Amino acid sequence: MVQRQLPNPAELLELMKFKKPELDGRKRRLDAALTIDDLRTIAKRRTPKAAFDYTDGAAEGELSLSRARQAFQDVEFHPGILKPAPDVDTTVEILGGPSALPFGIAPTGFTRLMQTEGEVAGAGAAAAAGIPFTLSTLGTTSIEGVKAANPHGRNWFQLYVMRDREISYELARRAAAAGFDTLQFTVDTPVAGARLRDKRNGFSIPPQLTLGTIINAIPRPWWWFDFLTTPKLEFASLSSTGGTVGELLDAAMDPTISYDDLAVIRDIWPGRIVIKGVQNVEDSVRLRDAGVDGIVLSNHGGRQLDRAPIPFHLLPKVRTAVGDDFTVMIDTGIMNGADIVASVALGADFTLIGRAYLYGLMAGGRQGVDRTIAILRSEIERTMRLLGVASLDELEPGHVTQLTRLVPVARDAVEVAVR
Repeated sequence: MVQRQLPNPAELLELMKFKKPELDGRKRRLDAALTIDDLRTIAKRRTPKAAFDYTDGAAEGELSLSRARQAFQDVEFHPGILKPAPDVDTTVEILGGPSALPFGIAPTGFTRLMQTEGEVAGAGAAAAAGIPFTLSTLGTTSIEGVKAANPHGRNWFQLYVMRDREISYELARRAAAAGFDTLQFTVDTPVAGARLRDKRNGFSIPPQLTLGTIINAIPRPWWWFDFLTTPKLEFASLSSTGGTVGELLDAAMDPTISYDDLAVIRDIWPGRIVIKGVQNVEDSVRLRDAGVDGIVLSNHGGRQLDRAPIPFHLLPKVRTAVGDDFTVMIDTGIMNGADIVASVALGADFTLIGRAYLYGLMAGGRQGVDRTIAILRSEIERTMRLLGVASLDELEPGHVTQLTRLVPVARDAVEVAVR
């Protein structure tokens, strides 16, 4: 028989301790976000549709983005047992300098349209976390403004080669003068991808107001207050700001970009240079042989060529082809610290986050970016401990299996079918 007794008030008080209410609404909602997807949910609720869709969307059917995310979900980890890892070391040496974590903030355009703190919030959060921040050519804070927000940390600059080459050259010179240590020379945007959400939303700078835009903004007065009471939104490094995203890219980018342009930029830029937007093994080897300092395997977050290769699937082949001494980084589809751990295990020296950072920014400004970094840091450390590794150097391909859903059809089978 179970022995019963009257409840003891003192014992009940020990079991029923109430959590102290958090009066700061921003802190309360950010503390409740346990994953990057939670931040995305908050961001969607707080941001007008056109701005949110610019961040969240990709090109055409958005297959490249969904496949990239699926590739990370289709990871099987292989932990070691009886390998204590009470403390883990997440630091890494990348492109001649340190990073406290194996990821940095990727370049994003139109950032202050997402949330008015924009690149200043990203650069400040990166500085506090000890990781690199990358400013986009299409950024809404100037090169000098980012330097002021992150005066002692690592700043990188992403460069598009424009039809008016001198504009690109001058941007590179300004970034070098401001002490940016690495240039991301972007090669996957000869023309703009067909970002259908942006076309449907009439997305541009300044925003094109329609009845639907206004109706969508009514429950988001905080965004409009920020937008209307802060400095004019513009491309801080460019003089032309009109038109839709695609129209601007089509005017600014040049489909004739070539290795000759790379040679010119290499002569102008005094620091490290990496090529962003590499999507096959052959180009990876060719760029290594051309003497660049590294590459970023990327399909531009699925925002350019839909059905482009999945960077995470490409990673092991590229690492084998270029060897261990060449810097290989990766982006596209990263939504969890485990994605970063899997990438490092399969040969990535470093990773870059774009949307994950912007979800945090839209959810809570600088504090939201801090929350993004904290979530990813926690997931990285926990995954490493569960794998039984104490440092990033201990991660190896044996820790990961890439489960595949998309398997190429054998060429001989195609030839038989054609006959």
